[in-house]
Amino acid sequence: MISENSNVKRAVVLNGSPRRGNSVTMNVTRAFVDGLASAVPLETEYIDVIDLKITPCRGCLSCWSRTEGRCVIDNDDMNGIKSKIEQADYVIESFPLYFFGMPGIMKVFTDRLLSMMSTYEGQRHNIEDGQSLHGIRNKKPDRKLVVVSSCAQTITDTVFDSLLMQYDCICGKGNYTAILCPQLMTMVNSSEKLRLDRYLKKFQKAGAKFAADGKLDEETLKNLSMPPFSDSTYKTLLGIFWDKMKKGELHV
Repeated sequence: MISENSNVKRAVVLNGSPRRGNSVTMNVTRAFVDGLASAVPLETEYIDVIDLKITPCRGCLSCWSRTEGRCVIDNDDMNGIKSKIEQADYVIESFPLYFFGMPGIMKVFTDRLLSMMSTYEGQRHNIEDGQSLHGIRNKKPDRKLVVVSSCAQTITDTVFDSLLMQYDCICGKGNYTAILCPQLMTMVNSSEKLRLDRYLKKFQKAGAKFAADGKLDEETLKNLSMPPFSDSTYKTLLGIFWDKMKKGELHV
């Protein structure tokens, strides 16, 4: 339920990992949301996408041609979730990078948001100018989209390109905030709790900054995407990780 207090902001967090609340990426996402909540009155709802009933998009294009943005599939959870998104001030999507894209359950979910896009009538929008290729139907100007994604790679260059291009096409470049986190599973599974706590604090500070400014500057985003380990240290840690996995001593 949306608060009647107009000063209270609403955040919807969509966990797109199949691991539900145990998702490694959610460690960063929760820290970021804690930062948001420290700066503005905030009501937050966490939703595990894997627990939703989502029928794959039929590609019928009724939402573009006959129903003015309403999906004709009405026997699953998508219309309710879409309503939550439309009422939110912050929409935060959280998931690990799967094979250089979003996890399958998140892709099915995203496909069903086609009804939020304007009908395609030959528009030639320029994503570099911050325009969605299709345009967004009933766009709420002050709604902020944040994408939090983690990967096992040492860097975020290249490996996230295909994912970010999809968001650029949907939203327009610069109309969402991408927080990209390399080496995160190793950091979270590290026995050094104090180090992890220090690492997560920078995301908490970023959340507070985002609440105040409505965006994150390039320097902050670069700092958030810095790998926590050097290349040599990370290779050693990965060797230990895979050895334990092979022996059945570690489960992720």
